[in-house]
Amino acid sequence: MPMRARNQLVVDHLHIVGAATAYVASRLTHVSRDDLASAGAFALVRAAEKFDATLGVPFGAFARGRVNWALKDELRAMDWAPREVRVRAKATAKVRQTLTSALGRTPSVAEIAAAMGVDTATVREGLADAERMVTSLDAPDAPEIVWTGYLPEELAIASERDEFLRRAVDALPDRKRDVVRAIYFEDRTVTEIADELGVSHAAVSQQRAEGVRMLRDALDRHYADSPAVDAPPTSRSSASVLDAYFERLAEGGQRFTRAILSHAVGV
Repeated sequence: MPMRARNQLVVDHLHIVGAATAYVASRLTHVSRDDLASAGAFALVRAAEKFDATLGVPFGAFARGRVNWALKDELRAMDWAPREVRVRAKATAKVRQTLTSALGRTPSVAEIAAAMGVDTATVREGLADAERMVTSLDAPDAPEIVWTGYLPEELAIASERDEFLRRAVDALPDRKRDVVRAIYFEDRTVTEIADELGVSHAAVSQQRAEGVRMLRDALDRHYADSPAVDAPPTSRSSASVLDAYFERLAEGGQRFTRAILSHAVGV
């Protein structure tokens, strides 16, 4: 691609870097906005260099993926917390997990404090530090912090995909559906959900992870280039559970189509 055209692509899509940086910085306050913006801008330039218009993918979608991954890499490289803060956070989280396993429920702050021999304020600080440690981004329960907005040319495709995804979430088994909705639609934390359900942090994370795997299988199946494609599922659920899930999803799609048609004809 000529240098002039590449530079124009970068200039026209700088808003992707700005929006993604602002979104991440609003979710993680202990990070450098300038460092994020620099990493995002470099990724945008690299995306323009690698972009191949003949593949039929809009540059906005291509660049956003590169920018998002660059921001994630930058976050993993950041070391905002002093060593003593990390030690306290990990120790507090470990005691909470141990008590959860022993009690069969999430322990209170007072119970964790008693087990550690510290005051409740110290425990609250340790738990808060554990929640926002950026190096936990690879953990199964890590929050999704990367901006996923759409450009105008992608809205039609995104709208259809979002509708299918919501139906796919609705069709999930009850507990997985509730956990996925709470985390991704209601912006609630794994800790809050665990406290509400009276289960361990790990149990909620496992439900979330398996729910996401089932959603990925549903998307792969729905958007496969050919019905004959039979890629192995990523879900760890049994074949019968997956088959039942796909049946519920198909029934939901039929109901959705009938509702749209009925509305169109004024029934």
